[in-house]
Amino acid sequence: MAMSNCTAVREFFLLGFSEARELQLVQAALFFLVYLAALTGNLLIITITALDQHLHTPMYFFLRNLSVLDFCYIFITVPKYIFNSFTQNGSISFLGCTTQVFLFMSLASAEVAFLTAMSYDRYVAICLPCYEIIMSRRACGKMAAASWLSGGVSGLMHTAATFSVPYCAPNTIHQFFCDVPQLLALSDPSVIILEVWVTIAIVSLAFLCLASIVVSYVHIFWAVLRMPVSECRAKAFSTCLPHLAVVTFFVSTGGFAYLNPKGSPVLDLLLSVFYAVVPPAVNPLIYSLRNKDMKSALWRILGGKL
Repeated sequence: MAMSNCTAVREFFLLGFSEARELQLVQAALFFLVYLAALTGNLLIITITALDQHLHTPMYFFLRNLSVLDFCYIFITVPKYIFNSFTQNGSISFLGCTTQVFLFMSLASAEVAFLTAMSYDRYVAICLPCYEIIMSRRACGKMAAASWLSGGVSGLMHTAATFSVPYCAPNTIHQFFCDVPQLLALSDPSVIILEVWVTIAIVSLAFLCLASIVVSYVHIFWAVLRMPVSECRAKAFSTCLPHLAVVTFFVSTGGFAYLNPKGSPVLDLLLSVFYAVVPPAVNPLIYSLRNKDMKSALWRILGGKL
């Protein structure tokens, strides 16, 4: 379509999962429960790790950053979908869509970086001597700053590529939030080519992070297998395997969705749940709330308040 005949899009319409009113309400209720669980779990971790001096260690420093990230990550998409479902109004302004893309991509990229840093922290703690020297406060601060900065750069690249050319009609997005693959289906071919290159670069880095995480856990598993006490081995495996499963699902589902932008709408919606909704809700349970140190810290804080 010639740009002279193009009427610039001022808002988009999010179709979500279903147009049936009853299903919309059920889905909104389910999303609200997941959203509430994610907020509660992540706020609890942030509060406990900040207040308890025993948890001011590198591992819990990264966990606190991850919880802040997850709190913001699910806040970007789910409340808007719940509101749209109850009001039966799927519209989102162009500026709102742009902001959602930038924040979502920034936080998703930062999450991969933090998960990589956390796996390295566990590798150093279990497999290398001089843990306190390697994972000093200065080193942890640099790793956290690099994770947040890399996320912001990734979000800026995706946003600049996706919205480099004005959008024309149609403006209907087959998704419950403004996601890049669905926006590409509405955009100019030149934008698609530019975004594809950006996506390939970012996804390649994400898979490199995943490979680094796998290598770290291979070394960890090898060290754990040489532990003389079977209870220690069982505890380490019960902690590390869920971590690895969550990271693998997050990177693989997101990578598949972004490298295959013309997939079926049903598959895209299902994949988006795995990389946009599940991680912030599951991470608190897997990484922290099963931890004995976290439980002890919670009881200490509650005991002090009482």
